Amino acid sequence: MNHLHTALWGVLPYLVTTVLVTGSAWRYRYDRFGFTTRSSQLHESRLLAVGGPLFHFGLLFVVAGHVIGLLVPESLTEEVHVHEWLYHANALIVGGTAGLATLAGLAILLHRRLRVPAVRAATSRSDRAVYPVLACVLLAGLTATATTLQPDPYDYRLGVSVWFRSLFTLDPDVSAMAHAPLAYQVHALLAMALFALWPFSRLVHAFTAPLGYLTRPYVVYRSRGNRSPSSAHRSQPGPQATRSR
Repeated sequence: MNHLHTALWGVLPYLVTTVLVTGSAWRYRYDRFGFTTRSSQLHESRLLAVGGPLFHFGLLFVVAGHVIGLLVPESLTEEVHVHEWLYHANALIVGGTAGLATLAGLAILLHRRLRVPAVRAATSRSDRAVYPVLACVLLAGLTATATTLQPDPYDYRLGVSVWFRSLFTLDPDVSAMAHAPLAYQVHALLAMALFALWPFSRLVHAFTAPLGYLTRPYVVYRSRGNRSPSSAHRSQPGPQATRSR
């Protein structure tokens, strides 16, 4: 273990976390109206209807798999009698499928962004920076997942996961990550680069949720119908409540 390992796996994660938290807070404070996806659905909806769900639902499964794989220790799954071969088979099948779906959805969205002039014109500089990094993160993750098919695969739960959990105790196990295969190290470094760019791109919308929609009152409107002006004058309809929010 050398100084480079200490910088990459012992210092850099905390710097990235600082940028992520302070950058998001700054963005929310000074660019609250920009805290959005800047939807381009009005420009094109056919490709968006395919690529959007593929990317977002696939990404949800990818994130869930990372949370379980990184935060749940091997001893816990053994206590609930989940065999190690079953755990890794599930991670390979479900995680690999989710990763491929996410990558396919991203490819469709990028094709749409390049193909539709109005969508391409709405692409910001931050988007141009974050999309390649996001694609590389997914490719590196799929590469790391594919290495589990080797005869003697690397058990990331005894290496990468140990390092990740040690970050929360402010005593990072640098050696655990320093001895991980290159595919896992590249995946981790690209992920940290993505999180550093996160507050300054459209990805920041992941921190927002339309909770106010659930309590917002219904819209009250008057319906004219197809009556003539004279009949409408004689019988004015009352206000009607709609289920639309």
